Amino acid sequence: MNKQKLLGDTIEILGHLVSYDTTSRNSNLPLINWVETRTRGLGAVTRRIPNRDGTKANLIVSFGPLTKPGGIVLSGHTDVVPVDDQDWTSDPWTLVARDGRFYGRGTCDMKGFAACALALAPHMAEAKLTAPIHIALTYDEEIGCLGAPSLVRALGLDYAPLDCVIIGEPSDMRVVSGQKGLAVYQVEITGKAAHSSQVQQGVSAIMEAVPLLAKIYMLADQARAKAPKHSSFEPAGTTITIGVLQGGTASNILAQSCHFIFDIRFELGDDPKAYQTSIAQWVEELDAAIKLKAPEGGAVMTQRSFSPAMLPETNGKAEAMARALTGDNSMRAVAYATEGGIFQLGGLSTVICGPGSILQAHQPDEFIEMSQLQACVDFMIALVQRMRGDSGTFLS
Repeated sequence: MNKQKLLGDTIEILGHLVSYDTTSRNSNLPLINWVETRTRGLGAVTRRIPNRDGTKANLIVSFGPLTKPGGIVLSGHTDVVPVDDQDWTSDPWTLVARDGRFYGRGTCDMKGFAACALALAPHMAEAKLTAPIHIALTYDEEIGCLGAPSLVRALGLDYAPLDCVIIGEPSDMRVVSGQKGLAVYQVEITGKAAHSSQVQQGVSAIMEAVPLLAKIYMLADQARAKAPKHSSFEPAGTTITIGVLQGGTASNILAQSCHFIFDIRFELGDDPKAYQTSIAQWVEELDAAIKLKAPEGGAVMTQRSFSPAMLPETNGKAEAMARALTGDNSMRAVAYATEGGIFQLGGLSTVICGPGSILQAHQPDEFIEMSQLQACVDFMIALVQRMRGDSGTFLS
């Protein structure tokens, strides 16, 4: 077996993974079925961890001596963001090669990493591993890391003690030690519909939302002004953004309802609760004001998701492993959220290192460079070699 063959296998597998539309609103089970069938044929031990209604599942694929401590987890999420209203030049669900790049939804974020791990699966199965290697695939990372907690609980309760978790989010195959946390909230405002010429007869939910939106905008400015001068993050400090705003039915009707979704991305050491508390108080005040004019109306704020920050570890096994495999000794942190903080809270040493650039994630014509896939394949080869009990090599 040679590196070129492994790269070819990776590209073939990536094509299969991309062909499954695993947008978070859809089930990921067709993809899970495909991976499970493929890896069971190699002798892997697999375990599904379904969501409550059974429409989605996490999957743990294990190779090696399962009862031995010191195992490694290669973690990636199966869901992708929507392609709605994006201008793609090719079918997002078909892997397309152009000029040394592979285009398709999820190629970068983050099916490329999963494809590299699965390409090495036959060699994980054949090797005399000193400790297990687990390929862990989760659901609903893109809408709040909803699948990861149950997977982390299972790893902690039902598997031999693990040495480290490597999360393959796009980092250009560089080692990332820390990430910002993410809290996402939704505000729903209910008014009273009426003809727009008769404003005294109703309450426009959109008009009531405007002052609240302005306050959140100012709060975001205040958070940005407090950003530390010396920070590992770009951008530095806590950021607050409103990503969704919807409501109303026609220009001549006072809007019966509207809602918006905002997120708080917080740097290590900053407390998102301070921002959340201020906004929650403003929502309560708005609720009371609307009810004075329309008792059936009001405003309510709910938390949609929370992903804790991932902290750099002192003498962390995951970081040591990733640095040994890549040769990268630079310190860096990222502003995007991953499942890393959830793994850390579960007591697992965790690091981020995966192929592709975050600048391509979520974009139309998302792509991953062939050189990045090759670098990740090399990483996986080195990992399997490191975990082998014998001194032989599986590369010709």
